[in-house]
Amino acid sequence: MKQRLSGKARRAIRVGVVGVGRGQTFMHLAPIVGMELVAICDTWKARLKEVGRQLKVATYTDYDKFLDHDLDAVVTANYFHEHAPLALKALRAGKHVMSETAACKTLAEGVALCRAVEETGKVYLFAENYPYTACNLEMRRLVQSGELGQALYGEGEYIHPMAYDDILRISPGLRHWRNNTPCTYYCTHALAPLMTATDTRPVSVNALAIPVPEGLLPERVFTGDLASVILCRMDNGAVFRLIQGGLPGHSIWYRLHGTRGLAEHVRGPGYWGPGQIRVAHDPWQLKAGEVAERSYLPAFPAWAQAAARAGHGGGDFFTTHYFAEAIRTGKPPYLDVYRGVAMSVVGSLAWRSALESGKPFAVPDFRKESARAAHENDHWSPFVEDEGPGQPPRGIRGTYKPTAKAVAHAREVWKEIGYTGV
Repeated sequence: MKQRLSGKARRAIRVGVVGVGRGQTFMHLAPIVGMELVAICDTWKARLKEVGRQLKVATYTDYDKFLDHDLDAVVTANYFHEHAPLALKALRAGKHVMSETAACKTLAEGVALCRAVEETGKVYLFAENYPYTACNLEMRRLVQSGELGQALYGEGEYIHPMAYDDILRISPGLRHWRNNTPCTYYCTHALAPLMTATDTRPVSVNALAIPVPEGLLPERVFTGDLASVILCRMDNGAVFRLIQGGLPGHSIWYRLHGTRGLAEHVRGPGYWGPGQIRVAHDPWQLKAGEVAERSYLPAFPAWAQAAARAGHGGGDFFTTHYFAEAIRTGKPPYLDVYRGVAMSVVGSLAWRSALESGKPFAVPDFRKESARAAHENDHWSPFVEDEGPGQPPRGIRGTYKPTAKAVAHAREVWKEIGYTGV
């Protein structure tokens, strides 16, 4: 990890954010890394005006006009599966891009993104923030120091259940992405910390989905399955097991076995557990000064203490910091377009696998134009706006159709937060 750039003051990097929620978060982080939030764009007009007044920034409902604002960079924090089209427009308009997950919903979008970054020379950072908790940074350090040896097997869990009405409050509208995303797609929180710690890339995936048991959960407007398990074969031969979804029992947790030992999060209460990491070695592999087992509370680097006050376990600080650093230096960030696209298409390819009872699918190497050319017209997508002949369902039993009762209840909850759309 590099230290923050020092030296005399520079002109702040002028940034626009798509999405009022992330606009508010970004406002607090931007000055710390030498950025300035100057504009936000959203389609929720009432909320946009309110947040714009609070933040004292320009507001836009028209994305093209937003791009005409005096911006150096754009943060795409719109719907989960709709980042790529906005990112492509921003890159071609001469803006640097920080994209939230996922980078793309289809392989064709992934191809277009990689080409656009190469053609424009602009910075693209994939804002996957989970690799940057103190525990996950420590896991990376343990790998890089050689203490764990070469990665053999890893586990990433992003199990995040919520009370049903709380889910509805952050998912306003029947077409909202949270109500329509197949269960394999939200996989980068589980995968990214393992991938970043080991500096490996996925080469194939296979997956199984866990459907919602009929009659055992509230009537819902969500149209897919409950959770999924994905196996990723990495380019060094390692296997990572990922699990993500709304299973009962919250668990954000990671484990990594190497040729010399094991590192894992200590389980316990709280979003991240107690924040400790456990490192273990077999007695016959101990080197001088090592102990068979230890658990401890890792800290952020001295230069990054602002992370302790940032969201997502400190990750929001690091993604913002590395975005600013990449713009200033011209050097691509670690979580570049190729890693971002690779992580994102794991979700898409895993869904193909789940629909075929676990059949493995190869992950293209998007760094290579020969691999990209084979997928430039691959628009396979289960999302609402792409429904039609040849497109897949959102559940392994087919796309679930919400009942009138479930829809009526959802609309009552959405009214409470001021949302009256469809």
